[in-house]
Amino acid sequence: MNRQELVELLVKDKNAGFESKAAADRALKAVINGITEAIKKDGSLQLVGFGTFNVRSRPARKGRNPLTGEEIKIKASKNVGFKAGAALKAVAAKCKIK
Repeated sequence: MNRQELVELLVKDKNAGFESKAAADRALKAVINGITEAIKKDGSLQLVGFGTFNVRSRPARKGRNPLTGEEIKIKASKNVGFKAGAALKAVAAKCKIK
């Protein structure tokens, strides 16, 4: 599913209360911006039943250039991780993989 399909799904959901794709898209943008701001401010965001987003650090390490086999240095970095909550894990357990 891509972003546009998610917006269409929100419009079709009668409980969501979106009358147009534009309104659903604005709400989705607001949620994404909220997650981004929480990560910037606190380094994590916990949505009970859904999961937790948090900043994870990766230490510097050595790697290999796959073309030449030459050893290279990979810089330390930070990225965002996600750990699914119990309710989301239960849904995933019942999911059929294509």
